[in-house]
Amino acid sequence: MPQTRPTTLSADAVRDVAVLAAKRAAEAETARQLTPDVVGLVIEAGFARHFVPARWGGAAGGFRPLLDAVAELGESCTSTAWFASLAAGVGRLAAHLPPEGRHDLWHEGPDTVVVGALAPSGRAERVPGGWRVRGEWPYVSGVAYSEWALVCALAVTGEKREPRFFAVPRGDYGIADTWFNTGMRATGSNTLTLDDVIVPETRSVPLADLLAGPAEGAEAPCHRVPMKAANGLTLTAPLLGAARGALRHWAALTARRLAGPAAAITGAPERIPYELVLARSEGETDAAGLLLERVASVLDAGGADPVLTARNGRDCALAAELLAGAVDRLMRSSGSRGQSESDEMQRFWRDVVSGSGHSGLQFPAVASAHVRQSAALEVS
Repeated sequence: MPQTRPTTLSADAVRDVAVLAAKRAAEAETARQLTPDVVGLVIEAGFARHFVPARWGGAAGGFRPLLDAVAELGESCTSTAWFASLAAGVGRLAAHLPPEGRHDLWHEGPDTVVVGALAPSGRAERVPGGWRVRGEWPYVSGVAYSEWALVCALAVTGEKREPRFFAVPRGDYGIADTWFNTGMRATGSNTLTLDDVIVPETRSVPLADLLAGPAEGAEAPCHRVPMKAANGLTLTAPLLGAARGALRHWAALTARRLAGPAAAITGAPERIPYELVLARSEGETDAAGLLLERVASVLDAGGADPVLTARNGRDCALAAELLAGAVDRLMRSSGSRGQSESDEMQRFWRDVVSGSGHSGLQFPAVASAHVRQSAALEVS
């Protein structure tokens, strides 16, 4: 039976992760992956189990608590927040597996670290009892610390082709060291590789099932919402926290500048331009937070029709744009100190700009989808 542990993201546990993540941020960036002690605290805090069904000892939790917890981590380290958010989000997707597959993942407890490769980069062919899967999936965040992976591949059966997800244990996949990006450096988003691995039918589910919404036997609201309604929140919550962290750090830098020794020679800098930068960037960050809270409220209601699903996608992409713009403005006005390689300001800036560039947060595609679903431009 699954082990018994607290199932909520307690404020104290989340704060402990944030404090340690801040201390380890520079080390993690250099290593291009999170440190083991930070990963351990993320799991102990309950992120991996947050959306695991109660049947397997999980919290079957809500989206608003996850948004708040992930954003708090993002104020200290965006990469830690990203890992925590995806650890929860992929666990929710894994709840769509057949009952036997869920047993394989969680029969020893709900804290299994499952990573996701959501683009159909691989190929699967039908074999007796299951599928033969092969391929390479880049950008799999946290893969070095994973115990299972949920990978998407194009499944071929005769003339039929459909994207399917396959759950694969750690011993069956390799990892190629390919993550050398400018931002989100500590996420360790390396490439997962599979070489003709046999995956049982019980560990596979069509992508169409996840897009439709309810998982088999779903009871909790988190297991009844379509994948596209929720994935944007998982990606944007870390960026909200990072923007808040950037605001806090920028304000401290600027206060020191305004009172710095140069004022004795050149006179005190004009305050109004800095006040305008802070007010606008803070307002945009607040607006993004309100958009994401609305997304979470839709999801916590336990369902999202096609219009709400499309609106959630638009809201998350718009929030990401607002956050990237706010942090970019802060960076440009932070001076040489904020642009130093050793300063937190440039790390927040790199992380938010990189994270907002994720394919799932591109505004044009989701904006068009929302307008078409809402039929706002149709003649009545």
